[in-house]
Amino acid sequence: MSRSLKTVIVNGSLSRPSRTRVLLDALHARLGQELPLQAQVIDLLDLQPHLGAALSKNDLPPATLQAIEAIEQADFLIVGAPVFRASLPGLLKHLFDLIDLDALQGTPVLLAATGGSPRHALILDHQLRPLFGFFSALTLPIGVYSTPEDIQDGQVHSESLRQRIELTVQLSAPVLRGALQQLAQAQAQAQAEAQPPVPEAADLALAGQPA
Repeated sequence: MSRSLKTVIVNGSLSRPSRTRVLLDALHARLGQELPLQAQVIDLLDLQPHLGAALSKNDLPPATLQAIEAIEQADFLIVGAPVFRASLPGLLKHLFDLIDLDALQGTPVLLAATGGSPRHALILDHQLRPLFGFFSALTLPIGVYSTPEDIQDGQVHSESLRQRIELTVQLSAPVLRGALQQLAQAQAQAQAEAQPPVPEAADLALAGQPA
């Protein structure tokens, strides 16, 4: 299977360095061992200067607009958010407010989050999953949540988080392989339809050419 999944990783943290980015990088690295991924990382912090004041795509400069379009055109999204005041960052929500309503239909989305304690883990199901459900995206049934104890010194520290990442990859990979196969088939069909038809022998005979 020569095609790669066009993957966009959205880091919803407004900090650098970022525990959320460490978690997303770990997921990307492990998934990349199972599937061919063509990945682009979008850090919300880089979009912040222009994104917050934009009421529509027309208000965005080219670099920020390109980030929006990359999300809309992705084959697969990995989205991570830190928990602020028991919720996802408002600027991350605003980013998806500017996404076209129909752009993410059927797009697989892997959810991740980081927070100060285990009690915030339900953000995955109570806030992030409904957001992508609104877009009719295909949110993968398992997500990853981590605490400060799980990620230290810019690395995955706890064995429990490593195991969670491994389980996430094992459950997500079959779904993503199916999506990759569908994309490859659609690409092959489009290429076949774009080629001119081969003349049948009867058509050649009528045209006075050897069959």
